[in-house]
Amino acid sequence: MTDNRRAFIKKSVALGGYSLIATGGLLGSSDANAEWLPDTSILQQTLKRLFKAQDIIASDKIAIQIPKTAENGAAVPITVTSSLNNVESIAILVEKNPIPLAAKFELSPDLEPFVSTRLKLAESSVVMVIVETGEGFYSAGEKVIVTVGGCEI
Repeated sequence: MTDNRRAFIKKSVALGGYSLIATGGLLGSSDANAEWLPDTSILQQTLKRLFKAQDIIASDKIAIQIPKTAENGAAVPITVTSSLNNVESIAILVEKNPIPLAAKFELSPDLEPFVSTRLKLAESSVVMVIVETGEGFYSAGEKVIVTVGGCEI
């Protein structure tokens, strides 16, 4: 019976000491903790994941029709057209939304590059459009100011 009690006490002291060391951060790896530190914005991380760090070139061949000032951020109309050739997809991103990717449209080569939708904007921010063609990625952006509180996302 004494052996069981001693074993229990040894294990309890060891587990308690390990718990204190682990919660104090003394056993953590600095490399593992470095991954938790945000070094780029959420928009940059989203662009990296979606387009695999490809070069995105600013283009004047992408037309964005969106109000410069929106009274309500819950439903902001946007229309995107492009005069680029071989458009494969159009992605719409909102810089300051918790999830920047608002919409992504995969287009058939037979379709005209034209999309229209409504966006939710959490606050005033830049709306970015990325067009993927057979030759690469092209972008354009517009700043939208939300006057009333924005939306609850």
